[in-house]
Amino acid sequence: KKKKQEKKEEINENEIRITAGGRIRSYITYATKLFNEKDQDTVVLKSMGRAINKTVSIVEIIKRRVAGLHQTTEISSSVIVDTWEPLEEGLNKLETHRTVSSITVVLSKKKLDEKHIGYQEPLPESEVSEPKERERKEEGGDNTEEVTEEKQGEEKKG
Repeated sequence: KKKKQEKKEEINENEIRITAGGRIRSYITYATKLFNEKDQDTVVLKSMGRAINKTVSIVEIIKRRVAGLHQTTEISSSVIVDTWEPLEEGLNKLETHRTVSSITVVLSKKKLDEKHIGYQEPLPESEVSEPKERERKEEGGDNTEEVTEEKQGEEKKG
């Protein structure tokens, strides 16, 4: 059976869709770039299903790297209808319904609605710091540490 394609909606520059297969570091780097280099006041992170826990981790890391971020969090669920068209004539199309949880987190340098049920105030300055030197090297592609570990593993085998 063949699955029908659904139409994609537009994504704003300041919106990040987190997937279960994406790399956490890439999302963090992109979000901090939006705040620091592209002068965005607000970044919206969205995910569904198994990517929700990854989104929460990413948000917590970003809040510890960019000072003064207000946060609102909304959780919801959607019913996803998958429709499969038959490849052979004479067969009926198949529809399945599944409920999927989703999360939308808004991080903003500007004050957000404090009455919002999911509002969190910015972290204290003492909890916010730039990435450590080692993390900066990793983001820049310096993988000498990984190579050293691989060589040590090879030495143990040989």
